[in-house]
Amino acid sequence: MPLQKLQFRPGVNRETTSYTNEGGWFDVDKVRFRFGMPEKIGGWEKFSSASYLGTARAMHPWVGLDNSRLIGIGTALKYYINQDSGLFNDVTPIRSTTSAGDVTFSATNGSSVITVTDTAHGAVVNDFVTFSGAASLGGNITAAVLNQEYNITEIINDNSYKISARAAGTTISSITVNGALAPSLVNASGSDSGNGGSSTVGTYQVNVGLDTTATGAGWGVGTWGSDGWGLAATTPIVTNTLRIWSHDNFGEDLLINVRNGGIYYWDKTGGFATRAVSLDSLSGSTSAPTIAKQIMVSDRDRHIIAFGCDSELSPGVQDPLLIRFSSQESLTEWATRPDNTAGELKIGSGSEIIAAVETRQQILVYTDESLYAMQFLGPPFTFGVNLVSENTTIMGPLSAAAVEDNVFWMGLKEFYSYGGTVQRLPCTVRDFVFDDFNLLQREKVVAATNTAFSEIWWFYPSGSSDTNDRYVVYNYEQQVWYYGTLSRSYWMDRGIFDNPIAAGPNNYLYTQESGFDDDGSAFTAYIESSQMDIGDGEQFAFIKRMIPDLTFRGSTAGSPSANLTVKTRNFPGGNYLHTTDSAITKSASVPVEQFTDQVHLRLRGRSFAMRIESTASGVGWRLGSPRLDIRPDGRR
Repeated sequence: MPLQKLQFRPGVNRETTSYTNEGGWFDVDKVRFRFGMPEKIGGWEKFSSASYLGTARAMHPWVGLDNSRLIGIGTALKYYINQDSGLFNDVTPIRSTTSAGDVTFSATNGSSVITVTDTAHGAVVNDFVTFSGAASLGGNITAAVLNQEYNITEIINDNSYKISARAAGTTISSITVNGALAPSLVNASGSDSGNGGSSTVGTYQVNVGLDTTATGAGWGVGTWGSDGWGLAATTPIVTNTLRIWSHDNFGEDLLINVRNGGIYYWDKTGGFATRAVSLDSLSGSTSAPTIAKQIMVSDRDRHIIAFGCDSELSPGVQDPLLIRFSSQESLTEWATRPDNTAGELKIGSGSEIIAAVETRQQILVYTDESLYAMQFLGPPFTFGVNLVSENTTIMGPLSAAAVEDNVFWMGLKEFYSYGGTVQRLPCTVRDFVFDDFNLLQREKVVAATNTAFSEIWWFYPSGSSDTNDRYVVYNYEQQVWYYGTLSRSYWMDRGIFDNPIAAGPNNYLYTQESGFDDDGSAFTAYIESSQMDIGDGEQFAFIKRMIPDLTFRGSTAGSPSANLTVKTRNFPGGNYLHTTDSAITKSASVPVEQFTDQVHLRLRGRSFAMRIESTASGVGWRLGSPRLDIRPDGRR
């Protein structure tokens, strides 16, 4: 029999059965499609040897006037700025500073636990506070031990909390190991009977946020006089949301906003020892918003825009549907006047603004039920807002990504795009994604662009996970879908850096699409076809040999190879690799190298599937069009 060329449609289809999807791909992990052919994705390596505290859910790159490459990183615990792949510099804003003597300490002999008293401290567990001006407690707890930055380990009440004393001269960054604190603790002695003196000052950073969405049962869920009124709810409801930051550079400086919190400004000329300060504290500031859901700098017209913020007339009272913008090219001028372009707009539908995404021509604003387009008009109105689509959902604040004038986002049960009109994206893996999805943690979904491969990635938590452990990809050039497993909490496309950079496990940043390994270790990549047959399954097929077509270009392994497996089954309902005495399926798996001429097989079945898999380090591969020596072999 003549050899038969195996040609597969690009992309993965899980919306039909494997048998129905003949000629396509059915399962995949860490494989993409390029020019219609599957290939292993690129690997990753640590961007910096240093780690940070808290899960990173925001990253913003920009270039300073000195040509330094900077990245702002917002985590659940801190806000950092990284310069040229170096250390993570803590610029977290300050929430409050006490008067001298408001803070006192008490220690217990033999314990590192220090009780701190500060009336109405306003702190929560894991907050950070820096003490200065404290005197020795009399023994091991010296002034140098106390006068450091500390992580609050326990809240006793509104007026007191606990810290763990550690060795003097150790900064928080110096004891951060794999994203956790590893201090060398100091135990108090019997002589530590003092209270730190009357000059201690406590400087508190902004309250930390959550790494994971928390739930509670609620109270009084029923209507008045109906079942449930006055009783605890049985259905969990979201009570606390994730710590999510938004940020944008204003020249070489940085604007920072903690979602549903304050807006801050970091001046690069002050250096990394200078923390971000409240926007309304800047000299000459007039009516600047003090609370917002998101901020951005409009690149086209140079306005600072705050979404879901407080109004000029009601400072401190958040309006979740209000949009305000500064005067053009101004950090501080927010008061509306005839001689400037500052102003505000109100969204007409929905209960809150979820996200805002900038394109080349406009800004898309998502509420919980509608989509609006915000455009620069110029004086006297400055900006206008038009309703684009109703009954449009979005998964969370980070689940939309822009590619030039097109925006792609994940909705609650669909994928969408916008390029002038809202379009639902036909998705061949829709049920596979949404049927195994932890909706409680939907705010963690992050959309990312990988423009070198014309891809939009969404990282999301599967049904059994509280973290982003899976991804789904839409290739907008080939209009195909594929998916896999990879833990990433944020992704930043290449731009000022040569490769994308992503936030991964153990609180490290990783340079993506670098090599073919997981930071020096191998990872598994595979793709498996749907079932194929001859003559619509009327006859069994006998497979005698295969001529593989694999290239290992770019591999660093000495002898790169991948495993090629051919599986057969007699009926669609029969499982591959059946292990009973009456086995109805067979498979053959052989390693394939660059110069493998042919692979001899002896397999028989009504249908067959092919799988390519690599597990070794330094191996990259791309599949072409293999050939099969296959012939009909009867009806039984």
